[in-house]
Amino acid sequence: MGKDGECCSTHLIDGDGTFNASGLENFMKEVKLSECGLSYAVVSIMGPQSSGKSTLLNHLFHTNFREMDAYKGRSQTTKGIWMARCAGIEPCTIVMDLEGTDGRERGEDDTAFEKQSALFALAVSDIVLINMWCHDIGREQAANKPLLKTVFQVMMRLFSPRKTTLMFVIRDKTRTPLENLEPVLREDIQKIWDSVPKPEAHKDTPLSEFFNVEVVALSSYEEKEEQFKEQVASLRQRFNQSIAPGGLAGDRSGVVPASGFSFSSQEIWRVIKENKDLDLPAHKVMVATVRCEEIANEKYSSFIANKDWREVEEAAQSHPLPGFGRKISSILDTCLSEYDAEATYFEGGVRSTKRKQLEDKLLQLVQPAYQSVLGHIRSRTLDKFKDAFNSALEGEQGFAEAARDFTKLFMNIFDEESTDAIIKQANWHSTKIRDKLRRDIDAHVAAVRASQLSELTTSYEKKLCEALSAPVEALLDGASDDTWPAIRKLLQRESEIAISGFSSALSAFEMDEHDKDSMLYSLEDYARGIVEGKAKEEAGRVMIRMKDRFTTLFGQDSDSMPRVWTGKEDIRAITKTARSASLKMLSVMAAIRLDNSTDNIENTLSLALVDTTSGSAANKATSSLDALASSTWQEIPASKTLITPVQCKSLWRQFKTETEYTVTQAIAAQEASKRSNNWLPPPWAIVAMILLGFNEFMTLLRNPLWLLVIFVGYLLSKALWVQLDISGEFRNGALPGLLSLSTKFLPTVMNLLKKLAEQGQVPTNNNNERNPSLAAASIHSDITDMSSSQSSEVISSDNGIEYSSPAVHNKTQ
Repeated sequence: MGKDGECCSTHLIDGDGTFNASGLENFMKEVKLSECGLSYAVVSIMGPQSSGKSTLLNHLFHTNFREMDAYKGRSQTTKGIWMARCAGIEPCTIVMDLEGTDGRERGEDDTAFEKQSALFALAVSDIVLINMWCHDIGREQAANKPLLKTVFQVMMRLFSPRKTTLMFVIRDKTRTPLENLEPVLREDIQKIWDSVPKPEAHKDTPLSEFFNVEVVALSSYEEKEEQFKEQVASLRQRFNQSIAPGGLAGDRSGVVPASGFSFSSQEIWRVIKENKDLDLPAHKVMVATVRCEEIANEKYSSFIANKDWREVEEAAQSHPLPGFGRKISSILDTCLSEYDAEATYFEGGVRSTKRKQLEDKLLQLVQPAYQSVLGHIRSRTLDKFKDAFNSALEGEQGFAEAARDFTKLFMNIFDEESTDAIIKQANWHSTKIRDKLRRDIDAHVAAVRASQLSELTTSYEKKLCEALSAPVEALLDGASDDTWPAIRKLLQRESEIAISGFSSALSAFEMDEHDKDSMLYSLEDYARGIVEGKAKEEAGRVMIRMKDRFTTLFGQDSDSMPRVWTGKEDIRAITKTARSASLKMLSVMAAIRLDNSTDNIENTLSLALVDTTSGSAANKATSSLDALASSTWQEIPASKTLITPVQCKSLWRQFKTETEYTVTQAIAAQEASKRSNNWLPPPWAIVAMILLGFNEFMTLLRNPLWLLVIFVGYLLSKALWVQLDISGEFRNGALPGLLSLSTKFLPTVMNLLKKLAEQGQVPTNNNNERNPSLAAASIHSDITDMSSSQSSEVISSDNGIEYSSPAVHNKTQ
């Protein structure tokens, strides 16, 4: 142990691998390390022998490690591991100087101590300096890369992850800028980490979980000593307060307390010494590894630059290439044969491993072209299948037969062409592409099948629509007891015809019976849907249909000629017949009856709305009206109901209101006809009047003034007759007629006198003279107008048709 100011050191592990436990204890006491707790840092350095490690540490940390004397030649100056405290750096920083690697003193194959010491340094240190020459960057051995690879692997198995800073110190920096050297070095470290087999616990652990990588560069100590010292002084500042967050030793999660450092170090070294996995391959194996990998990389680059390969690759991107497999196999054989020739003298296991890696890389490079060729073959085969299949369908061949035959044919064609693309070095097969081709063919067949089935279904649906729509509409317009039986018969006949033809057409598709039955049922259901849809459509126009039916039957006779109201027609019977026919239409339209089931809709409507001939019928009508106060029909499901009972009642009320005017007009026309035809008495009455009234007639001739009096009396009597509706009043009996006339007589007379008074106030002509005959004609005209303006309104009730009294109209005036 030596001491120089604040610096003291000890030989921690000697050249034989013996751990100096007592020396470490004394060292810890000397530097009072046990009192530091967690406030300390451990730095170690490793690198090739005679690379200036000790010199760097002495300048960087002001230690006193033994340095090589350049004038005495290159020799081993540090044996084992030396430990010292850094002078002037806080917190307490311990530095370890490791024996140089790749030294001639230990020989070519005895590298176990180098690996053990490096692993020990990584395990106990917060910062590991890796000293390397600038001109060694890119070299495998000089940069300690094989050493790092093994250390990484064993360290992950022995110790839990702890972030250690790896600081690569590039010595004797050349003119190449550091920013150009650093990416290369970092890439190499990452490749080492990726290539290391990892235990399951750290299989996906990134490099950053174990190490922080730093890179610095220093000028030559011998050629640029002052610049070297300035750079070292600057680097030294980074180690001051290195344990602070973000510092070089900022990760303190796995730090052992300073008091346990001695025991911990001894245990770590013991585990490392007893671990058999630290036996690394001999140097010649490493050389074989490096050299065979170099040869493999050269052959891989040569393959990429090969003109034949580039032409094949380019052609494979655009179209199928005949003889693709044969050409690629030949190029691969040439490349691998060249590798075998150059690597034949290297260690066999390494040579075979690298050859396999080269072959895998080449096949990985070739595979996209192979997949592209198979893709072109698949596309061309699919296009040819589509053309052939569509042409076959245009002929007489059945769909299923054509699909089956052409699928088999073109799958065989694909198998033949894909066999030509096989590369003998690869254990590839075209199963996935073949399966994709089969899926594409099946998808095309399914699409064409669906299209043809859709067209076929549409065709038969169109035929059914043409065969059912117009006839169903005509049958519903006829609305009789045979309407729905006729519709059922029509539906059954047309459905059977369509289903028979549709079934025959489907046989060419060789469908599953269940699917076929489903499609036939759908067609049958579609036919029913047409009928039901047409019935719903006609039900929406039922009021128009009812009024048309009423107008036709009411306004035309049995010969379909326009009816002339001569006064002999029975308007009551005609109205009842026409309304019964309209009610028939309402009952027919009320529900869909395709299931041949019976219902009581017509009777219910008839009792409630028309058939009221007796007292018992009135009671039935009352109950029927109650039955119409519902939203459903008995024995009729809601899905088959077109017009509910409540809607029927409302429609009938509207129908009666809108047809009352037609009946009233007919009655008025009939009465006018009666009046025009009955202005003369019977012939026997005329003869009797002549015989019995001869004397009176002669008296009138002798005194014409009586003619005027009689004429005026006639007009007044006729007006009273019309206003009082005497014939209508006595229709219900003599006594009711007399009572009714007694109440209406005086108002009617007063109304007539009022009219006459108004006529008397009409201004006279210019000469203030009035012709008695013109006055009489005016009175006749006014009285006629008054009578004809009265509406013979017909009121429909439960007891039939009644004529309204003219007095009602008079009161409104």
